Amino acid sequence: MPGLVNAMVIGAVVLLVVVRQFRPSRIDTDKRWCLVPVILAVVALREPYIVDARHQTASVVLLAAELLTGLATGAAWAWTTRIWVEPDGGVWSRSTKMSGGVWAVGIGLRVGLFALGAAVGLQQDSSALLLALAATLLVRSGILAWRAQSLRPAVAAGPAYGDGMPRPTWKEHV
Repeated sequence: MPGLVNAMVIGAVVLLVVVRQFRPSRIDTDKRWCLVPVILAVVALREPYIVDARHQTASVVLLAAELLTGLATGAAWAWTTRIWVEPDGGVWSRSTKMSGGVWAVGIGLRVGLFALGAAVGLQQDSSALLLALAATLLVRSGILAWRAQSLRPAVAAGPAYGDGMPRPTWKEHV
């Protein structure tokens, strides 16, 4: 049953992320950006079968490859996301077509890793995929928050000399 629950959580998170990635969304640079990935990692790590007991070395190598794939996917996704500053100072993001390509390559690599594990005879659980998804989201959110902070002005502009004073209107002489 936990495998089914993990599969449902993975499906829901991926669906939510894919649907929301192509809509403009405001980037929050506070500490909440890491909340969802941490919850996903805790759910993944609570599973006792994240490493196959019969093939521990191969299972750990495959888990490391899955995590590296997740980290690379998250970084590539963050760097292919367009970010901009609105006039009110809010930083917004929206994924590009290249981001969709990053997702497709990441999913293809994960399917390949799963097939490799099945060919070797590893007992694979969905917790490795959930942990890699958490790594993907954590890296993407962290890089976007870092990029957003670099776009915001370090010090808010204060009033300048002459602000609020009426400007002379220039008349054109004919």
